[in-house]
Amino acid sequence: MYVFALLALGAAVWLSWRFWQERQYRRRPYVAPAFLDWEHQAPNADAVPLHRVAVLGDPGAVATDGTDAILNLLERWEQETGPAGTIIILGDNIYPTGLPAVEHPGRAAAEARFKTLLAALAQFKGQVVLLSGNHDWNKGRPDGWEYLKRQEAFVHEQLPTAHYLPEGGLPGPVSLQLAEGVLLIVLNTQWWVQTGPRPAADAKEPFRQLQQLLEENQHQRVLVAGHHPLYSNALHGGKFTAKQHVFPLTTVNKRAYVPLPLIGSLLPLYRKVVGAAEDMAHPRYRKMRRRLLRVLQQFPGVIYAAGHDHNLQYFQKNGGHYLVSGAGSKTAFVQKGGSATFVHENKGFFSLDFYPNGETWLRTLEPAPTSGLADASEVFRLRLQPTHAAAPAVVPLVVAGRRVA
Repeated sequence: MYVFALLALGAAVWLSWRFWQERQYRRRPYVAPAFLDWEHQAPNADAVPLHRVAVLGDPGAVATDGTDAILNLLERWEQETGPAGTIIILGDNIYPTGLPAVEHPGRAAAEARFKTLLAALAQFKGQVVLLSGNHDWNKGRPDGWEYLKRQEAFVHEQLPTAHYLPEGGLPGPVSLQLAEGVLLIVLNTQWWVQTGPRPAADAKEPFRQLQQLLEENQHQRVLVAGHHPLYSNALHGGKFTAKQHVFPLTTVNKRAYVPLPLIGSLLPLYRKVVGAAEDMAHPRYRKMRRRLLRVLQQFPGVIYAAGHDHNLQYFQKNGGHYLVSGAGSKTAFVQKGGSATFVHENKGFFSLDFYPNGETWLRTLEPAPTSGLADASEVFRLRLQPTHAAAPAVVPLVVAGRRVA
């Protein structure tokens, strides 16, 4: 009894300390000490970007009445950017389970949300690229491929100028030349963690093709996009709040305040060590992540952008740049510090501005808290890469490392 009482007391003290710590920084931008002067760093005021890319993930729960702050902010970005830009939607395009069949009771709500998103994208004069996430595959359930194909067909019908990549649920990689010297490579990371039917492919071959693409394009600035992050200080990276240790069911339903002290810590521990299918700790996710990092870390300067966790994060790791931009319609806890350069538990998205002189600037855009719906607040920016050599002429769309057009 004494041992149990001491353990309970120790756990209570630890949770109280964690809770107090979290209250000091939650929903406030965190910037690593080495980058606190970011406000004094900016691109040349006279420079015009060669190309701009907005990376926005997890917009599947946008408001449909015209009041959505992120969509209004995105529309302002579209107007400022013009045709020399690309919007990449990083998956989880429709909550909670993608696009159901026409007869499904949730179809009307899902279609209304998706149409609202597509209408905002249709106004853009540049390119639009959509990826799929685990929710688009019916949360990874065995019939998820049917949901994915249904959503892809809906995009082609409603917004035929958009790219839905990779096509048909294949793993990729697919490359798309965005501008002279700026290349996008898209991976369908859900393919590796999906259960049930999926397009037939060799699980290792996409990484060999990615390696080849990166070797052939070392003269370019390369952005790789996938739904699943490779680094994260949030839920899918095994980070939990003190509240989630006491009320573990709130990780599934935010209103499930069933107190389970001590026992409740087993769920966070399980997801940190073993992992649900959508967590980095899960064997399928872990294997995919390990293989992908093994390739990317050979090519310093490559940018990898993902969604999945509902916050904004930026990491510099082994010469690469890793983004988590999953705050398109929801927000969730993200832990400060560790190896993160920047994190914020807030709605928003990242803009990557590629300049003709070879500079690439990362900008963090969020709805301004006290201004109009379309006003932006830039809470962090950083120059990511040094000057690159002159780039070759634009090349066409390539699928799985092969030219198709």
